Amino acid sequence: MKSAQAEFKSRRQKMLSAMGDGIAIIPTAAEVVRNGDSHYPFRFDSSFYYLSGFKEPEAVLVLLAGKAAKSILFCREKDPEREIWDGFRYGPAAACEEFCFDEAYSMDELDAKLLSLLANQPKLYFSLGHNAAWDARLTTCLKQLGTQARAGVHVPDAVCDPRKLIDELRLYKSPFEQGLMRRSANIAATAHNRAMQLVKPGMMEYQLEAAFLQKFYQQGAQAPAYTSIVAGGANACTLHYNANNAPLRDGDLLLIDAGCELDGYASDISRTFPVNGKFSGPQKDLYELVLAAQLAAIQQVAPGQHWDAPHQTALAVLAQGFIDLKLCQGSLQSVLDSGDYRRFYMHRTGHWLGLDVHDVGEYKDRDQQWRGLEAGMTLTVEPGCYIRPAANVPEHFWHTGIRIEDDVLVTANGCEVLTAKAIKSVADIEALMQTS
Repeated sequence: MKSAQAEFKSRRQKMLSAMGDGIAIIPTAAEVVRNGDSHYPFRFDSSFYYLSGFKEPEAVLVLLAGKAAKSILFCREKDPEREIWDGFRYGPAAACEEFCFDEAYSMDELDAKLLSLLANQPKLYFSLGHNAAWDARLTTCLKQLGTQARAGVHVPDAVCDPRKLIDELRLYKSPFEQGLMRRSANIAATAHNRAMQLVKPGMMEYQLEAAFLQKFYQQGAQAPAYTSIVAGGANACTLHYNANNAPLRDGDLLLIDAGCELDGYASDISRTFPVNGKFSGPQKDLYELVLAAQLAAIQQVAPGQHWDAPHQTALAVLAQGFIDLKLCQGSLQSVLDSGDYRRFYMHRTGHWLGLDVHDVGEYKDRDQQWRGLEAGMTLTVEPGCYIRPAANVPEHFWHTGIRIEDDVLVTANGCEVLTAKAIKSVADIEALMQTS
């Protein structure tokens, strides 16, 4: 297995090769005040981390492409007094050695060194418009360079967004990344199975959320990958519900959408199960429809298929099921053409997954054709149905929200469901819940 240091160095080399020439400036995220003098927990910028492996705030990566290609880190100076208050800092010297950079300097030296680094570069790779302070910093630097024109100094001829290159690299997960994503998926799957064993009528949604957080941290994850959705009964019909403050009622379904972050990599799982451990007849009918749609969609995840194939497959299964259950009227084609199914299924069937929960990467090519799936891509497959009260909807389906979501890696010959340990058949769910 490749070491972490070798992995990040390899990524930088790929980025330098993709650049061809020029200079890339990629800062990490800024620390953000929550209130008073308290900050939100710091989380590095995903693309900065992807190329550097460096988790500290106040840092920037500079890549110089071309014949004399090199990578340079600017970071906080080693400061024993601040470390008493805020914790360990690498400092430039240790960071250079530990993370295999060619050079490293203090952030205090950044502005002065940027002048010489930017001079006479043919291109500047920088994401304008994402950070006002950085936009101003580079604008000032470029203006200063412009005053040196009579001395033969040239400013970059073009400013390009490095995200186009980085996003394409990030879309294909290396074996190193796949290993991290399997571990993240296994942690989250264990938490979902445990929630099925813990839930009882009368519990509060937030008690299950707390159980997820405990399991995540207990197994080594550093954070939830996003705010967990713990939605009982009618709350599951709100797609991004996260109040998580209602009681769980006997006879209701519970939809939980929760994943963790491990060394930056997200898992994203949704499971739906009965609060009392037993599906009612209508609940089972809807659940098995969504599960059939998901299993059919997963079968479409393979090299040679296009991104939209899983969605279209899930959609056809769901729409036919809605017709069979008297939720929609007409032929399958008419329901699809009219969009009548959208009353009950209004989102797409997945998204890229990686360092971000909704990870980077194009879904269509320049001709607006759906992108083909290739080995190393990782995506979610998550059909669902959400049924609110309406005059033309059978009452026994009211207030029912169901989503089943797994994380799927495209392999050379098909796919691997990374989250397979999270049980999802009716029989397995009821057996686990009734023996807990």
